[in-house]
Amino acid sequence: MIKRLYLRELVGFKEVELEFEQGLVVLTGPSGAGKSVLISSILSCFGYNSLNNALLCEVTLQKPTPLASELYTFEEEITLKMLKKDKIRSYLDGQSISKKTLGELFSPYVKYLSVRDKGGFESAALLELIDGSLMHKDPVFKQLFQEYQQRYIKYKRKAEQLKKIKEDEAKLAELIEFATYEIDKIERINPRTEEEEELIKIKQQLSRIDKIKEALQNAGKMFAYETQVEEVYRLLDKDLSFFSDAMNQLRADFEEAETLADALEEVNVEEILDRLGDFTMLKNRYGSIQNALQYKEQKKAELEGYRNIEQNKTDLESFLESEFAALSAIAEQISALRQKEAKSLENVLETYLMALKLPSVGFVFEQASLQEKGINRVDIMLGSSKTATLSGGEFNRMRLALMAAAMDESKQAQGVLILDEIDANVSGDESIAIAQMIAKLSKAYQIFAISHQPHLSAQAIQHILVAKEGAKSQVKELDEEERIQEIARIVGGENPTPQALAFAGKLRNR
Repeated sequence: MIKRLYLRELVGFKEVELEFEQGLVVLTGPSGAGKSVLISSILSCFGYNSLNNALLCEVTLQKPTPLASELYTFEEEITLKMLKKDKIRSYLDGQSISKKTLGELFSPYVKYLSVRDKGGFESAALLELIDGSLMHKDPVFKQLFQEYQQRYIKYKRKAEQLKKIKEDEAKLAELIEFATYEIDKIERINPRTEEEEELIKIKQQLSRIDKIKEALQNAGKMFAYETQVEEVYRLLDKDLSFFSDAMNQLRADFEEAETLADALEEVNVEEILDRLGDFTMLKNRYGSIQNALQYKEQKKAELEGYRNIEQNKTDLESFLESEFAALSAIAEQISALRQKEAKSLENVLETYLMALKLPSVGFVFEQASLQEKGINRVDIMLGSSKTATLSGGEFNRMRLALMAAAMDESKQAQGVLILDEIDANVSGDESIAIAQMIAKLSKAYQIFAISHQPHLSAQAIQHILVAKEGAKSQVKELDEEERIQEIARIVGGENPTPQALAFAGKLRNR
């Protein structure tokens, strides 16, 4: 429930601060005083679109029990704040939040019904009403529906896979040709990850081959003096081992260098350069040799998949045929339970509709193709009229009856319901019936209702007057005497007669 509202600088309002009670809260006052503007600003805090936003609007509410989010943690009391500066910014307990996310979080708990709104009788909404009723009292339906949805999700996923296979089938030859070409291109080069480094080293050595040979020839002259050096060591009676070892190592190194030089003479420079060119091409195309090798393996896997595509297609078609039959059988069971429950709801609704001066209602079931919720498409008939042909008054009265029936079945608190002139343009008897119905709904909902009718105002647990003083709009919670005065104004105008006052007192049981 909404516990508190605070706002500043809203069209004609300078500042408003109100605390609310559970149950029916009615806002009355002359036309143009700002009732709808006030309600609109409250709705904007819950993510509804609004043309009238306050400079600051803050709503404190008690956390709905099922409310949960992976992104936000909730205390038992939640504060929603909306600030208007260069743009509208919304906050949940001090954390920035988008309007879209607000709407997704709170739309199940804060519902808005306007006399201009003709939503709520779409097939999906009617199915939700029937299914919600069944979920609370029929474990067989609950089990069937959960099994159906789990299997349908898998069925749809497999159907999408088959669809893709069939789409790919038309271009399968092209895909196989492309994958084969990409694999052959890399395998023709057949690169090793360390090979390029080896080739670059050979290329560098080739570029120095002449200098290496010249250096070897010049340095080799030192071996002609090896005997004379040894003679010096003997004459000095010095140890020759170090010199001998060094000369032997030099001789081995020079022989190795000569062998390398001879080998390089046999190397085909053009082949080395061509090979390096292949490596450069692979790196330009794939980023690295490692990426090229990974891409080759990926294409091999794709090629294998293309070759198995016919078998996959056959397996999927077999699964879908079998699963379609199973899902259809479950959907038929769900449909039978729904139609039985719809008859029960029709009986519950009859009492409400009679009180609202409306004819009996009937749910009309049509079979649809297999879909997420089963095989049903549902419409509703009021007497001999479909919802599309109903007047605004008939439409809203039937909607209240449906909500009352759903409330009877759920036996749970339903959140906040905001009604904008839901009792407009109705007769006296209809106004009484609507007021009684909304009072009944207020046992499950906290209801905010804008009204110009005395009967709904008299039923309120909290009555708020919105009026203008000069150019400014003012808000005031009325005490009992003030309520009688306001109801009398609704009945008899700005200067109510004693009869209007007496009637207002009677409505308030005074």
